[in-house]
Amino acid sequence: MDKVLGSAAEAVADVGSGSSLAVGGFGLCGIPLVLIQALLAQGASALETVSNNCGVDGAGLGLLLEAGRIARTVSSYVGENKEFARQYLSGELEVELTPQGTLAERLRAGGSGIPAFYTPAGVGTWIAEGGLPWRYAADGSVALASPAKQTRAFNGQDYVLEEAIVTDFALVRAAVGDRHGNLVYDASARNFNPLCAMAGRITIAEVEQLVEPGEIDPAQVHTPGVFVQRVVEVGTEGKRIEKRTVRPHEAGHDHERGL
Repeated sequence: MDKVLGSAAEAVADVGSGSSLAVGGFGLCGIPLVLIQALLAQGASALETVSNNCGVDGAGLGLLLEAGRIARTVSSYVGENKEFARQYLSGELEVELTPQGTLAERLRAGGSGIPAFYTPAGVGTWIAEGGLPWRYAADGSVALASPAKQTRAFNGQDYVLEEAIVTDFALVRAAVGDRHGNLVYDASARNFNPLCAMAGRITIAEVEQLVEPGEIDPAQVHTPGVFVQRVVEVGTEGKRIEKRTVRPHEAGHDHERGL
């Protein structure tokens, strides 16, 4: 089955307001930036996003956030984004914080048909006991707090029950994809992408390079095409470095190396 569509706009056309989205990436590494831009132009609002983080100011999911399109997010890291902090503290955004490993497993479990699982992460904290502020009121009081979760002891150690995540759509980015939806990610851009791809009922993949079926070695496939419903080729333009770090210049360094 050929799953390739002609444009990112066509791929996200049926993402309706109020939809839930699992979005791959880590910071700005491996994010589906073209699909996010297309969704911004499409106009869907009141979205619930599930992603390691919610982008940064002016990039990634931060674009949807700044436009007021995200109503709720499930994330494990919320730094690097002043607008995110403002919306959360002012009561405009509902935030469910979850440990990073737990978030990864909730997505994997959702894609594997596992409804819930026990984990030691979060035992003895607000994660398990409830009371974590999910949404604030305009006056700074807590309008909605997280509920307490079931805990159980196994072999003398306590564990908390975490529910799997399944979303209406998933947006991911891969380095290479074929027309059947098989995907290969590049190095650290693999991050949350395979997990998000599993968790979406409809998974949309933007790929930098589109190849024909059979051109990808089956042993190299990271996400099998069974998890992917739509593919869009986007090239490599627009990728951005989140934080550029360079070594301080040392006087005479190049001369000493004979350069």
